[in-house]
Amino acid sequence: MATSPGRLLPDPAPLLARAVRDLRRESGLPVAFGGPVTRDGRGFVIDQLCGTRTRSLLSLRVDAGAGLGGRALELARPWVVDDYFASDTITHVYDHAVAPERLRSIVAMPVRVGGSTRAVLYAASRRPVGFGDRGFASLARVVQRVERDFEVEGEVQRRLAAALSAERDADRGAPAGSAAELDELLAELSDIAETVGDEDARRRLVEVCRRARSLSRRPPADRRAAPRAPAVRLSPREVDVLAEVAVGRTNDEVAAVLGLLPNTVKSYLKSAMRKLDATNRVQAVHRARETGLLGR
Repeated sequence: MATSPGRLLPDPAPLLARAVRDLRRESGLPVAFGGPVTRDGRGFVIDQLCGTRTRSLLSLRVDAGAGLGGRALELARPWVVDDYFASDTITHVYDHAVAPERLRSIVAMPVRVGGSTRAVLYAASRRPVGFGDRGFASLARVVQRVERDFEVEGEVQRRLAAALSAERDADRGAPAGSAAELDELLAELSDIAETVGDEDARRRLVEVCRRARSLSRRPPADRRAAPRAPAVRLSPREVDVLAEVAVGRTNDEVAAVLGLLPNTVKSYLKSAMRKLDATNRVQAVHRARETGLLGR
């Protein structure tokens, strides 16, 4: 369950904070909490609470195999108790933390990504309840969403590391093409951003693209060649749209920034792509930069 050495992982706190809120809302249960698995994979620390009355669970370290959550971590699957203090299927080493909350029915669910457990989430009630198929389905949807968010952010970090590495290579005088690869990587990240349903995750991804773009605009010290004269002509609005796309904004965000309708943005982008003989937004931005229509 431990993660690979040197592997880039997203900061789990924002993802898990949103997940416990969603668990509480979508399950109808009054309490939700959870935390990330430690680097060695031997336990996790509860650092997110929602609906609790005390702070008795906060910062609690749960070891694999111990208690309800430790059981879910060890077996890599959800574990349920209908009456926590009467259950004989778990150890009761954490009763001192559960008792102040008077929790009875609790389910613990591992968040699994790439064959390893990244976190454990709980949903709980202070009275006995039955976790039927419908209840489990709502809980599973939340867990699946946070698993997908972990995957997306992990991929973003991997691609960003590759992009920054390409930029460093370009600054050191690496073979031509590194800057173009950087542009393509960042444009691809922008496309990924449009597929992310979660608004917070999408905004964070767009901000990553924006910051990386600001780095990519710095020319290497030995790059003195002037940009070639534009081979095509774009309208001012087409240039405006491409400039916003180049910093990682989605079509809806471009529309909001420029005061246009989303369909109008699509039309300008389509027209610019046709003039630049580009088959996608990645090529359009790159070719506009090559011809001097967009700044680097």
